[in-house]
Amino acid sequence: MITYTVKVDGMMCGHCASRVEEAVKSVNGVTDAKVSLESKEVTVSGNDGTQGNVRRAISDAGYKVM
Repeated sequence: MITYTVKVDGMMCGHCASRVEEAVKSVNGVTDAKVSLESKEVTVSGNDGTQGNVRRAISDAGYKVM
């Protein structure tokens, strides 16, 4: 299992954070996701190889991956 952080642009409120967190957690192989509105980041834990799918899920939810 690996843990990594992804910068996300466009999160402004708790609803945005929840939407991003749900999108990331729906990715196969992701075991946990924690969003920080303050730092505009999501910390992801999961199997190696999930990063591309996580970035795509964030984009599909309407947010920009930095």
